[in-house]
Amino acid sequence: MHKKVSDLPLAKREEHLLKALTSRRFLDNKVPGNEVPFFICPFAPAEALAMEQVQKRLQNRLKVEGIEVLEINLYDLTVEILRERELWDSVLEAEPQHSKDEFRELFQQIFDPAQELAPRVREKLAAPHDIFFLTGIGEVFPYIRSHTVLNNLLSISKDKPMLMFFPGEYRQSASQGSSLVLFGQLTDDQYYRAFNIFDYHVN
Repeated sequence: MHKKVSDLPLAKREEHLLKALTSRRFLDNKVPGNEVPFFICPFAPAEALAMEQVQKRLQNRLKVEGIEVLEINLYDLTVEILRERELWDSVLEAEPQHSKDEFRELFQQIFDPAQELAPRVREKLAAPHDIFFLTGIGEVFPYIRSHTVLNNLLSISKDKPMLMFFPGEYRQSASQGSSLVLFGQLTDDQYYRAFNIFDYHVN
């Protein structure tokens, strides 16, 4: 029995990613059912540092092929927005004084993904690119949930394929639907409209 691509060593998965991302079908947004071209790249949380290196190598190798990647790191973008609003220092001061749940509620009161994150992502997507990498998912949890981000991107990121690097599992089941399981333990709610990049057929 052949191993699933997602079960292969990281080097083999990197080669699959390169083949998938350079395929004409991927770049032309040819996805089943005319769905939005959203793809998930799940990986084990223990591979986080190695996956960062994979991302960098992929961007360099794709650039050689004439394929431009735009990376948006959600953590860096969040910090950038909070600094511009002169809220970053206040957020840092507030964190030690509250429980995790209290701080999450406080953060979500001052930072709404639909009002803050989505418009900024739209601005950045105006830069020339062929593929959009979305990173920093684990760093912003639980203050910003990945399914919330994806839902907010539906209306602004349809023209180019998007690949979200996700530290966990993307479980897909005909009977139970699809769900993002962050760190392999925390179900980050159901999300149906993305494709697992490791299930993407390449020659």
